[in-house]
Amino acid sequence: MRTATILFTLTALLIAVALVAAGIGPYPIPPQTVVDALWQRLIGGDIQSTIDTVLFNIRLPRIVAAGFVGAALAAAGAAYQSLFRNPLVSPDILGVSTGAGFGAVVGILLGFPVAMIQFLGFAGGLATVAIVVTLARALRSSGDVLVLVLAGIVVGALAGAAISLVKVLADPYDQLPAITFWLLGSLSGIKAHDVAATVPVVLIGLAPLILLRWRIGVLSLGDDEARALGVEVGRLRAIVIAAATLVTASVVAISGVIGWVGLMVPHMARLLIGPRFDRLLPAAILLGAAFMIGVDTLARSAARIEIPLGVLTAIIGGPVFVWLLAHNRRRLLP
Repeated sequence: MRTATILFTLTALLIAVALVAAGIGPYPIPPQTVVDALWQRLIGGDIQSTIDTVLFNIRLPRIVAAGFVGAALAAAGAAYQSLFRNPLVSPDILGVSTGAGFGAVVGILLGFPVAMIQFLGFAGGLATVAIVVTLARALRSSGDVLVLVLAGIVVGALAGAAISLVKVLADPYDQLPAITFWLLGSLSGIKAHDVAATVPVVLIGLAPLILLRWRIGVLSLGDDEARALGVEVGRLRAIVIAAATLVTASVVAISGVIGWVGLMVPHMARLLIGPRFDRLLPAAILLGAAFMIGVDTLARSAARIEIPLGVLTAIIGGPVFVWLLAHNRRRLLP
């Protein structure tokens, strides 16, 4: 009963944040007008042209994108933390974000269109994990979590060095500002077709995490205990890594590198609903979506120029995470 109440409250929070965010901007729209416009679009009614343009062409695609970015990063963070039995890991643990960033900055350097840049970012994230897994297998330790983590750190560091090299080679007046801004994270250029291309990939990646959430929770007990309960540890771990990598790479490809969400939000959800993964995952998804929509709204409305999302999440995430650690260390552990 308590779990259902918390999830219902988080769902209501997400809807409220989205409605408020849709009305905030240079052209303010009251929440009731937003609801009326959504209803009219649903039934095929008439909508004032200005409201129709602002809501459905500019703000709602960005709000939907922000929601899916937050949900994907939070879900991946919760999955990695449960998988590695370590509350301090995040989607960056296998170098996914850095690999995706490298692919995207190469596309910017070569002058590719936005769609190709996003594809290269997505491919870079997947390629990074493939290299990490291959390296672990070459060391005959593919089932050793520590080896996977260390391989991810090494490959991520190499990808970060490659990004620095690309920045040195880039045109300082044209390409370098674009690369720097993208690496800081932003949804300013998001369009409806970007959302349409990304959402199905995120849903495909989230599906196995949701369907297997009970078995994933068993992994937090340890490999021997999980095997005793009938869980195929190796196969399940591969599925979790692939799914979490897929959702992370897909959203990084459209938003840039955004830190702290995958680390902080699962801890916040764990404080609300407890460490059981089958309850934690939906709570983290809802809370991550609401958090990212709120941060993106703040990024585009707090100043004359848009604040990069990565900067805001670091400013918010650092102090909040320290407070979470100090507030209740025991309950933060999965």
